[in-house]
Amino acid sequence: MGKVVIFSAPSGSGKTTIVRELLKRFPQFEFSVSATSRAPRGCERHGCDYHFMTHEEFMQAVAENRFVEWEEVYKGTCYGTLRSEVERIWAKGNIIVFDVDVIGGINLKRIFGGDACSIFVMPPSVEELRRRLEGRGTDAPEVIDRRVAKAEFELTKAPEFDHIVVNDSLDEAIAETTRIIDEFITGRS
Repeated sequence: MGKVVIFSAPSGSGKTTIVRELLKRFPQFEFSVSATSRAPRGCERHGCDYHFMTHEEFMQAVAENRFVEWEEVYKGTCYGTLRSEVERIWAKGNIIVFDVDVIGGINLKRIFGGDACSIFVMPPSVEELRRRLEGRGTDAPEVIDRRVAKAEFELTKAPEFDHIVVNDSLDEAIAETTRIIDEFITGRS
C-alpha cells in the first residue's frame, strides 16, 4: 500500500485551487478522479474532472464493490472513489491525492490510516464561503443555500482531520499545506 493525501472542505473553501497548485509542486502526486452520478458542470470533462455515471451505473458499480468508499452527498447525487483509480496510481509508484467531500475524507482516512494525511481546508467564515459560491456564478441561489447549510455541518467535522488549514490567504494556505505534505512525505516534523 502506498501513501495518500486527502483534501476535504465545504464547497467554495478553495481546496481544489490548493490541490491544483500542489499537483504542480509535487511530481510524485497524482490526482484520483472521483466518480459521480451528477451531470458535468461548465467545462468539466469525463475522466479528467470526474468519471461521470448515470445513477443506475453508479449503483451497479456499488453492487459490484468497485468503490473504496462512496456516499450520497446530496439526494440522488452520489460520489465515490473507484478501486481502479487507487490501483492505477499506486501501480506507477505515485502518491494519491484525493479532493473529496468531508464525509468521504473521513472515510478515506479511516480506510488508509497512517498511510494517509488528511487536510481540512477551512473557509475564513460562512459568510465568506457564501460570497465565494455566489461569485462562481455556477449555482442557483437555492443550491448555494443548500451548500452553505451543508458547510455549517461539515465545519463541525474539521477536528476529525489530521490538519486544519484556514484559507483566508491562498498563498499562505498553499505554503502551509506544502509544509504539512513535506513533513508527511519525509517523516520529518
